[in-house]
Amino acid sequence: MNKYFIFLLFPIWGFSQTSYQEIEQFLEQKNYVKAEQLATPFVANNPTDLKAIEILGDTYGYQEKWDEAIEQYKKLVSLKPNVANYHYKYGGALGMKALSVNKLSALVYLSDLKESFLTAARLDPNHIEARWALVELYMQLPVIVGGSMNTSLKYAEELEQLSKVDGYLAKGYIYEYDNEPELAELYYKKAILVGGSLTCYTKLSEFYEKQDQPEKAITNIEEAQEKLQRNALHYQLGKVSAEYNVQLSKGEACLKSYIKNYSPEDGVPVAWANYRLAQIYRHKDNKVQALHYINLAIDGLPEIEVFNEERKIILAL
Repeated sequence: MNKYFIFLLFPIWGFSQTSYQEIEQFLEQKNYVKAEQLATPFVANNPTDLKAIEILGDTYGYQEKWDEAIEQYKKLVSLKPNVANYHYKYGGALGMKALSVNKLSALVYLSDLKESFLTAARLDPNHIEARWALVELYMQLPVIVGGSMNTSLKYAEELEQLSKVDGYLAKGYIYEYDNEPELAELYYKKAILVGGSLTCYTKLSEFYEKQDQPEKAITNIEEAQEKLQRNALHYQLGKVSAEYNVQLSKGEACLKSYIKNYSPEDGVPVAWANYRLAQIYRHKDNKVQALHYINLAIDGLPEIEVFNEERKIILAL
């Protein structure tokens, strides 16, 4: 399972009870350490409080403390075995733990995480996230330990019955993973026609990039921008332009627009936009401007190694 899965596994709670209000506030502020500090004694004093246990598990999950998260979600499954989301979260934490260790050690978690997702899907016929997890799991597992494209497609079909967008995106993922690019493109385009969300467009753009088709990626991003008007898409286009050395003037304009209109909701820090501008100016053999923007990038995020590597390349021009 991919890292982006973390925030599907651990959504921010919104409790009305006074007992949880302070913890909720720290979660919303992404101060997970403080939330953990408050939730830990609360759970110790209320060992069967399901919401408190789940909150504590979520604070661990946000911090990628998988062993501790597994412990809390296992309590939930034991206390209330018929709640699908508890099995889903338990399986998700097991899956993330498996990704953090070597392949041999990961096998220890395989049986329990598979059973958790299967149980969640069985208990809740409408549980979209559990079915997504099963789509990914059965595609990524080797056949020798139970991997199966047919099983993955089975859960993609179930997703399609619940949400056509999710079903099409799942099938796009399956066929991309199975190296069937024509079918992958077909289903990603179907997802755009039905859903038209930023996620749908982004999946297709990323697919084109992996297929080494930057011009198609740029066209898709432009279509998304025309429909959605998102500043984040300016960065996406500029990134493709910089990485593939194509449509440099368009990429330059988009990145400058991204910086001018930047807000934290756009996601990618300004330093990365400056880095992409430095790449574009390097492609244009404009050493002065390239150095200017790479220095801005390094000033913004000095710990990013690729920024320093890019500066060395520029200095060698």
